[in-house]
Amino acid sequence: MGKGYRQGRLGEEIRRIISSMLIHQIKDPRLSSMISISGVDVTADGSYATCYVSVLNMSTDAEKKEQAEKEILAGLASASGMMKKEIGRQVRMRRVPQLIFKMDHSMEYGEHIDKILGTMDFDSYQKDEEEDFEGPEQ
Repeated sequence: MGKGYRQGRLGEEIRRIISSMLIHQIKDPRLSSMISISGVDVTADGSYATCYVSVLNMSTDAEKKEQAEKEILAGLASASGMMKKEIGRQVRMRRVPQLIFKMDHSMEYGEHIDKILGTMDFDSYQKDEEEDFEGPEQ
């Protein structure tokens, strides 16, 4: 079943609040890099909110990257209580959802697809297609 209108609105409001807190209120050194909340999915009953986190300018070394991701997720988890309290203060609801943070690798995947497309030779493909559509010679 699709995501409901209310869950979408609530997810967007939670994303806005957390993003604002990351800029203005949270001073954890583990969260000093360029962090963006790319989206929030709220469960149908509103008890859980999965927050997707993307990080800009991250190391290309796999080990350093994995370590940095773990530190960022740990920093977000430690600040989740303060975030939950602020969400409860700003959004009127019976139960504030439990925040779950996951890394969003969609930007990396997009870069990977872009590299693949960059290696393709579209001009020769287009010429081949034009030759196929010219039809039989008479």
